[in-house]
This record gives sequence, structure tokens and C-alpha cells, in this order.
Amino acid sequence: MTSIIINVSKYIILILMALYTLSCFTAFRQDSEKMRDQKLNKQIIYVFLIHFLSYLTFALSNSEEMMGIVIFYGLQIFIATIYMYIYHYIYPYSSRVITNNMNFLLLIGYTMLTRLDFSLAKKQFVIATVSIILVSVIPMIMDKYKNLRNYGIVYGILGILALSSVFVIGVEQYGSVNWIKIFGITIQPSEFVKILFVFFIASMLSKSRDFKQVIITTGFAGVHMGVLVLEKDLGGALIFFVIFICMIYVGTGKVRYLFAFIAGGLAMAGLAFLLFKDRLFDHVMVRVNVWKNPWEDIRGTGYQITQSLFAIGSGGYFGTGLTKGSPEVIPVSESDFIFSAIAEEFGVLFALFLILVCFSCFICFVSIAMKVRNRFYKTMAFGFAICYMFQTFLSIGGVTKFIPSTGVTIPLVSYGGSSVLSSLVMFSIMQGISTIENKEAERIEEEKRNIEENAG
Repeated sequence: MTSIIINVSKYIILILMALYTLSCFTAFRQDSEKMRDQKLNKQIIYVFLIHFLSYLTFALSNSEEMMGIVIFYGLQIFIATIYMYIYHYIYPYSSRVITNNMNFLLLIGYTMLTRLDFSLAKKQFVIATVSIILVSVIPMIMDKYKNLRNYGIVYGILGILALSSVFVIGVEQYGSVNWIKIFGITIQPSEFVKILFVFFIASMLSKSRDFKQVIITTGFAGVHMGVLVLEKDLGGALIFFVIFICMIYVGTGKVRYLFAFIAGGLAMAGLAFLLFKDRLFDHVMVRVNVWKNPWEDIRGTGYQITQSLFAIGSGGYFGTGLTKGSPEVIPVSESDFIFSAIAEEFGVLFALFLILVCFSCFICFVSIAMKVRNRFYKTMAFGFAICYMFQTFLSIGGVTKFIPSTGVTIPLVSYGGSSVLSSLVMFSIMQGISTIENKEAERIEEEKRNIEENAG
């Protein structure tokens, strides 16, 4: 009976996932507010049904921990429901699309982590819940303090100092010294410096877009990336570089800067490789060689990527069904390679829908950026859109052998305290920008109505 429920539920989950994904894109249409609210309410129903069927499967498959699983499921639904209700009560001008997608990604992450390691799932839930409470004040702070654009140099200096802290109290993980340990808690500074980095560039370009300002901005950005290279965190350096060139282009509107910095970045990367190949790029060369031919050393360096590909292939279009696959054999499947685990048990179609949901988050961020009148917030919103989507691309591209693995996580889905907190901060900042812009648009609209009434 349990086997029948698992097999039937995986198809129902796939249908619900397709409906949720479709609603993510139709929500952007210019419908009436009532119709849009109906679509967004249906989204919540789809998410909760996917979540319910997943945890029903877990409960039926693991009678020993059934009570713990049921309690954990109830806590997740309680927090998600309370958060969505209270958040939009406090911030009526915020984006429901962002809130729904944020909760969807978190719940999918909890679900897959429960499958892989129940203790990690509970830990992730605690970290995310505390983080949600902490970041909920960000839109209020942004709305109250209008002078955040005035601290560009401060953001830049703080970012460099935070990144450099690993040279004093850093610990090495996966070949890179880009973590610090404080009171037993391991933190990845680059996850939070990304946010300061976006603030820094947006602040600098909101004051001036002339050549001198661009050069100063480039100098600070170069130091950020240089520190990351010295840490051997080339994945992080690449993310910073892409954020930088995209924000410079958006902030100045000059294509020549875009091509100049791409060419300069490639030249500097080539020079660094020639000069420091043995000291800084040894583990990178291993990853590149594995990417080129993982089958050459399938039991050694190629084990991780080959297991990832086997998992995706064995799942097929519809997946093996929750608890019916073997995602635990993939090294670090709970973080860097969680997409492979999802593809194996939920199916490739589900995984493709997940990519589209992530892409809808990107479109939502870009849509907010396009509407914002304030140059500082506009440039910042574009920066976070690029940051979010490029990180997602690096993570999924790495586990599918589309590009060499960079050790980057999928925001809000993969396990990792630093990643979850920084991603929630990013989503909350976007909510703050959306709130400020929607309030401003309503104020302008009200002024127009008053002028028309007075004129009449």
C-alpha cells in the first residue's frame, strides 16, 4: 500500500509542480488585482499539497520516526502560514510573488534534506526560521532610512575587511580558505559580502557615472576579487566579477565598459593562472580535468560528478519516488549537489520546473528594478537579480556537468546557514525596494487624482 501511495503521489506532485511553475509566470500578467490574488492564493495551495504528499511519503516509509516527521511537518506549515499572513499585513506593499517563491524554495529544501539527513533538515529549519524573523525588519529599515546610498566607500571597506578576515581566523574547506569559525559557528564571509558589494556599487554609481567614479569603483571591486582569488575561492570571485560588470553596464548604460571589463577580467585571470598556477589553481585544475573527463577516474576525483550524473539519469523524467532512490551516495548531496538528489527522486521534469521557478524569481527581481525610479535602488535590484540567477546557474551547471563544479549552492534550497541567511537578506532587501516603490507609485497616483479633481 505504501509503495502505491509513493508511486501515485510522485505523479500528483509533478502535476502540482507544473501548475505552480505556470502560475509563477502568469502572475506577471496585467490582470485585475482580484485575479492576481486568486492566482497567488492557488500557488500557496499547490505548495502545501506538494509538501503534504512528500511528508506523507516520509511518514509511511519510516514508522520509527513517524511522530517526529509529523511534528516537523506541522512546524514548517505553521511557520510558513504565519509568516505569509503577518508579513503582508505589516508590509501591504510588498511582493507576494517573492514571498510565495521564497517559502516554496525553503519548503522544497526542507523536504529534500529530510530525505537525506533528518538532523540537517531540522537544523536548517531552525536557522531559516530565526533568520526570517531577523530579516523581516529590513524593509522597515529601508523605508525609514533614506540615506543608505551615502555610504558607498564604507560598504566597500567593510566588504574587503570581512573577506580578509579569513587570513586571520580562516579555516579550509573543499580546497578553499573562505570560512571563519567564531564560538564554534562556521561562517562564510563572502555570502554576506556579496550584499555589501551590491550596495557598494549601487551607491557609487548613484552619485556619479563619470569615468573617475567608474575607476574608483573598479579599484575597490578588484580588491574584493583579488582577496577571493587568494582564498582560492574562484567560484566566489567569478560571482563578484559578473555582478560587477553587469551593474557597471546597467548603472552607466555604456556598452564599451561591459566589453572592456570582460576583456580585462579574462586577461587578469590568464595572467594570474600563469603566475600562480601551482599555488592557487591546483584544485581548480583538478575540477577542470574532472569536468573534461570524469570517467577517467570514476572511483577517485571523478566520483562525485559521475554519481551526480548517474542519479539524474536513473531518476528519468518522473523520478524514482521519494525514498526510492539512492541520493545519499552523492558526496555533499545536501548542499552543493542537492539538485542531483532532487532530480533522482522527483524526476528530471520536476527539476526543470524548479529551474523555471528560480528563473521566475529572477524575472520578478528584474521587474522590480525596471519599475523603480530611484537610481540607487534600481541598480541595486539589478545587482541582486544577477547575483541570485548567476549563483543558481553555477550550482546547477556544475552538478549537471554543463560547467566545471564551483562548490556553489542553490539559494534557499541547499543546506548551509550562511547561504540561507544571506539569501533571505537578499529577498528581504528586494521586498524593501518593492515596498518603497509601490508606496511611491501610489503617492504619485494620488497626487495626480487630486490635481485632476482640483482642475475639474
